[in-house]
Amino acid sequence: MNYPLSNEDIYLFHQGTHHHSYELLGCHQMEWNEQKGFRFLVWAPHAHQVFLAGDFNDWNGESYPLERVNEEGLWIGFFTNIPSGSPYKYSIVHPSGQRLLKADPFAKQSELRPATASVTPTETYYEWADEDWQHIKKKYNPYQSPINIYEVHLGTWKKKGDEVLYTYRELAKDLIPYVKKLGYTHIELMPISEHPFDLSWGYQITGYFSITSRYGSPDDFKYFVDQCHQHGIGVIMDWVPGHFCKDEHGLRQFDGEPLFEYLDDRKAEKTSWGTLTFDFGRPEVQSFLLSNAIYWLKEYHIDGIRVDAVASMIYLNFDKNDGEEKVYNSYGGDEHLEAIAFLKKLNQVVFEYFPTTLMMAEDSSDVPLVTAPIHDGGLGFNFKWNMGWMNDVLEYMEHDPLYRKWNHNLLTFSFMYTHTENFVLPLSHDEVVHGKKSLLNKMPGDQWQQFANLRLLYGYMMVHPGKKLLFMGGEFGQYAEWKDKEQLDWHLLDYPLHHSMFDYVKTLNHFYKSEPSLYELDHDHNGFEWIDPHNIDQSIVAFIRKGKEKKDERIIVCNFTPNVNYDYKIGVSEPGEYVEIFNSDKKSFGGSDQLNNEKHFSFAEKWHNFEQHIKIMVPPLAIAIFKKIDQDTTEEDN
Repeated sequence: MNYPLSNEDIYLFHQGTHHHSYELLGCHQMEWNEQKGFRFLVWAPHAHQVFLAGDFNDWNGESYPLERVNEEGLWIGFFTNIPSGSPYKYSIVHPSGQRLLKADPFAKQSELRPATASVTPTETYYEWADEDWQHIKKKYNPYQSPINIYEVHLGTWKKKGDEVLYTYRELAKDLIPYVKKLGYTHIELMPISEHPFDLSWGYQITGYFSITSRYGSPDDFKYFVDQCHQHGIGVIMDWVPGHFCKDEHGLRQFDGEPLFEYLDDRKAEKTSWGTLTFDFGRPEVQSFLLSNAIYWLKEYHIDGIRVDAVASMIYLNFDKNDGEEKVYNSYGGDEHLEAIAFLKKLNQVVFEYFPTTLMMAEDSSDVPLVTAPIHDGGLGFNFKWNMGWMNDVLEYMEHDPLYRKWNHNLLTFSFMYTHTENFVLPLSHDEVVHGKKSLLNKMPGDQWQQFANLRLLYGYMMVHPGKKLLFMGGEFGQYAEWKDKEQLDWHLLDYPLHHSMFDYVKTLNHFYKSEPSLYELDHDHNGFEWIDPHNIDQSIVAFIRKGKEKKDERIIVCNFTPNVNYDYKIGVSEPGEYVEIFNSDKKSFGGSDQLNNEKHFSFAEKWHNFEQHIKIMVPPLAIAIFKKIDQDTTEEDN
């Protein structure tokens, strides 16, 4: 039968360069031979027969056969009597006689779990209203702009009850104003592709093209993104190309044999996660994954993609136990050459179509040049999570202040490499689960000191070079670690210290956006200068953050002990008058109100290798930020 298919589309799919293969494969409503119906196209090269099964035929697909299109294994069918919104699966018969019932890898919609079928699309048209946002994005320079990300798991941010989740539209009404009020620039969503098991948090996917039906329809999610954009909030999604789950209806041995995964079990199995690795060298798998990234950017107007578990992709023996058989590349090394080539291709393709995309690598490895251009030997991402900073600073903060001086390098080491990549500083969900404790509960000392330490941690993150990310609940100091079955402990906002923490984070976020020195030169060594990294005994560090203009220079002082230090000398680059513009020890934030309320006049005495210095009071377990008063600016303006 002469089905309407483009030979070029088929060629590109099998070549690994079809960047919109979701428009080719899967289920599509169309008119053919003057009849309206659904065309189904699936890739199953090892199949002997393929049928369509669903409610419309009592899940007996014998009367709904698909025809083989080519030797490479495309199968097609066109049916006019299947309603929109019908659950369906492919009934795939292997030459051995084995029958498999599989969800459509390219389905745009899926049933609500625990049901697992794909759903025939309903013909809708969503009218976007984010033209202003898209226009701004064209001129947007992310490297020199504030990026402060609120990471969210939609199912547990808020819940109506034990089992009742907020919808995308309800979240648009509640979550977006909350995020905007707090001063964040972006929302990062933990994976929202369809996944069968809630407690995988979306990181074990079965429907790569299906927005999860837990919170509503595709149009509902488009509305959520649209509303984010209309309120000036960017949307980043977690994307999981490194592995997929083994659920029976999913991609595992899709046509009775390894297809999306590697044939070699040593390369396919991720035993510690119980998942399978994509075969990155297979052209059709490349078309599948590349077009999936483009799909989210094009169809849902997503602004950024955080690529999960990059280290697990670029090393063949990632997380393998000593007892497991190792595998090596053709050069005898541990690098996964096909995965590395895929990541480069991914970034090349994404930036070709959507040059303003935030492509963020969640990479725990020490592989260099992750955010370097491909033509310079890099992987081509434009941002990388700084896992080293996160691990070091959390380990440091968990030490009692009495012992921090013996771990001072944990605080300062990140400055040795902070400009080698374009970093994001993450305090993510991974740090507050599985017995790791919440950020607040990691902090040592009594209750006052715990809150002071947490304010200091957030302040230190905000002034450290790099973009920022905080997981939900951290903004009001949740005591319990993230409970992935329950909503956040919103009742804590009724308690003064937690409410003060909320006010502090809100103030800090807005302060960050108002200070060019804290973001303009994040990835330029000219944006940072040490004043004193060596005060180990008092656990105090001081440095300068700089913007493009001299007037934006800011002096940062961080005290990681509960001691107040009076008449503390800080070297400054210019003579003049200096004032404190931010202090985390303010009483309204829950602090002890040890503030520098007066002007500080510089002394013409060399200190910290500067020709001038000022004397300040250093507040306990706190960050204080100073600026020089412009002599042409009146005091009232400050």
